[in-house]
Amino acid sequence: MAQNENGSKTVAALARTFTKLGWCGFWAQVVVGAAPVLLMAYLFLFARSPGPRAGFALVEYLSTASLLTLVFTTFWAFRYMRLGRKLATSERPLPFSSLTRAAWIGIIASTIGILFSMLVMLIEVAHLLFYFLSTPQGGVPVIQTTGEEAASWVSAVDMLSLMALLLALFAELLMLVISLWLLFRTTLAAAGTASMVIPEDQMADPAATAVASHES
Repeated sequence: MAQNENGSKTVAALARTFTKLGWCGFWAQVVVGAAPVLLMAYLFLFARSPGPRAGFALVEYLSTASLLTLVFTTFWAFRYMRLGRKLATSERPLPFSSLTRAAWIGIIASTIGILFSMLVMLIEVAHLLFYFLSTPQGGVPVIQTTGEEAASWVSAVDMLSLMALLLALFAELLMLVISLWLLFRTTLAAAGTASMVIPEDQMADPAATAVASHES
């Protein structure tokens, strides 16, 4: 009876952890992730101008992949919240293997999003660095122009792109921390529950158990 009560408390605590962290992760990604989505949509639709970023299709593809990963991890944080509620209200508790698998999917997805964001930031910063190094060191006017001289100017659009990627990177890093903590709590709860359900006769000395079975 005491073991069942302890197991129920462990499952209830794990359910609260999934619900709270899933709720926090979902709304944090909605708030933080809305900014890069809007900024990148503005850049792709309205701010296409020749400049240091022009002609880099790989940057656009990686940026799109990063935003799609951000949308998926936002949905996955909502799934954490649903798993916590299901774990708390279901008559048949969810197996720990499914909770562990869900946490691992969140870890992998957020890691991929971080990798995409870092690659895009590295490419854009390196391109801007080479652009500044190729100009006279007296300074570069940071304004936007039109005509043939536009290719030799750096505008605020370039900084907007980096800001969007930085916000996306922060959101993915937050999701990675949440997923790692949920994986730790799930593994700890699974180990504790497994140790509580081991029968006492199996915890006896193996040698004594073998002798008793031989005598019988």
